[in-house]
Amino acid sequence: MIRVDSTATDGFDTSLFEASRNRLASLAYRMLSSAADAEDIVQDAFLHWQAADRQRIKVPEAWLTKIVTNLCLDRLRSASARRERTVGAWLPEPLLDGDPMLGPADSFERRESVSLAVLTLMERLSPLERAVYVLREAFSYRHTEIAEILGITESASQQHLHRARRRITAARRGGGEVDPVSARRIVEEFLAAASSGRTERLVALLTDDAIAISDGAGLTQKLLRYGTPRHIAAVALAGFNPASVRRRFAGDMPTVHYALVNGAPAILFVVDDQVVGTVTFETAGGKVAMVFGIAAPARLVRLTEAWRQREPDAPLVTRW
Repeated sequence: MIRVDSTATDGFDTSLFEASRNRLASLAYRMLSSAADAEDIVQDAFLHWQAADRQRIKVPEAWLTKIVTNLCLDRLRSASARRERTVGAWLPEPLLDGDPMLGPADSFERRESVSLAVLTLMERLSPLERAVYVLREAFSYRHTEIAEILGITESASQQHLHRARRRITAARRGGGEVDPVSARRIVEEFLAAASSGRTERLVALLTDDAIAISDGAGLTQKLLRYGTPRHIAAVALAGFNPASVRRRFAGDMPTVHYALVNGAPAILFVVDDQVVGTVTFETAGGKVAMVFGIAAPARLVRLTEAWRQREPDAPLVTRW
């Protein structure tokens, strides 16, 4: 009789899970828009994996995908999640480009599915619509596979995807492939106009239907929304004014860096190696169509960790 070393088997099974960890985390992040929640989901999935009769699992990747997706659905359907999201206090947790949690980025559709704009719009979808949209658009699962993962029919999967695409397309502003050089130029011009008080230049850089959304640094119960170019320009002028910046940071003047956040051009405000705020831009036709301002400390934990691990470019602003 051949005796199997259970320690070696457990080690092999753990390796199987670890090989899927980044993909599972990316799936959970797209489902929940929160890196912290995604990490919790992946840890819960690992506990399910350890407790399962793994010899009976024929395709580990498919089994783990099903577990993570359904754990995310449970989280989205929970009473606490519904309360948090229905009061309008929700923005996605931003991630610095290169973070493995952003997942596959080898096509426009996959990059688009993890943008702050699309993640925000996905809050309008039902949990099942969101799951189908993510599995299809970001991970290219067939409808037969999605139906198996979610316990629905193939026809239902197709219908959920159709509704999700229609809702996101109808509300989408900006988007599309953006030339990196052009994207950086727009951001630099926006920053220069805002910090020097040029209202008309700011308005000219915005599309006619531009909107801006801010989390109010986590100090308000609801998101702050600004829906006209002049209103956005007024808020930007106040926010980038050197005197107001100095007051906000108790006399410390942050360095301002250019970065890519969730695939989009962004400005990072950094004080003592701590990212204290991000402003991310969605562009359309060479102008700014959407602006996301995120400064709640809890939403910037993972981004700050990633920032500390890289050598930053020269700051955009060296003196205010």
